[in-house]
Amino acid sequence: MLLRSTLKTLALSGLLAILAAPALAEQEWQEVQSRLGNDWRLIKQDRQRQIRTYAKLEDNKNIRSFKVEGILNTRMETIARVLLDFPNYNKWYWEVMESRQLKQTSPTDYHIYIIHRAPYGLPNRDVILRATLELQNRDRNFVVLKVKADPDYMPEVPKLVRMPAEDMTIRFTPLPGQRVMVEAEGFIDPGGKVPSWDANLIQRNAPYTVIMGFQRMVLREEYRNSNTPIPFAVQDYEQTTAHP
Repeated sequence: MLLRSTLKTLALSGLLAILAAPALAEQEWQEVQSRLGNDWRLIKQDRQRQIRTYAKLEDNKNIRSFKVEGILNTRMETIARVLLDFPNYNKWYWEVMESRQLKQTSPTDYHIYIIHRAPYGLPNRDVILRATLELQNRDRNFVVLKVKADPDYMPEVPKLVRMPAEDMTIRFTPLPGQRVMVEAEGFIDPGGKVPSWDANLIQRNAPYTVIMGFQRMVLREEYRNSNTPIPFAVQDYEQTTAHP
């Protein structure tokens, strides 16, 4: 009898926790939202991994924007290899079920298709992204990657919700000692019917998780030691400072 009573208590506690989770998440977002404005507010600082995330709530939006900063212990060319390996985004990018290149217009202009796994109870999302690169030059030692959703690029797929926005601008700045500073700002709109607290919690967690995955991927041997040429030139810190 004691065992049965204990099991019932545990089961009830677990059920209550599941039922309460959305309410707690919504309450958490409302508390954060009340403190957000048009200025960036620090959300998370991980000194060990050298990652900082920020958020702000812009006028006329109920989904906040994000900013993330981090350090990658690698070379610029290795970063390019990870970014151009579109089929393997599921190994590091946020909740990716499928990813592939749709079109390459030039060495620095790509259309990419991604299916994202949605939270439980919601339909999965897909998004078409146009990614363009602005490369280094004599006056600028960093690379800028601009990513913008292009939802009308192809017809919608049954049972998936097309995302109207997964927009971000990412700057890669080489540092001494084969390190790279990555700084990203963006806004994500999952489309369809998603509670704002759910979308905002994703935008709170996703940038941190993506940078952690990026840090892990650039250390993999297949990217670090590859001899396959990339379609554009990038330079590390020592090369950018060698110009007269």
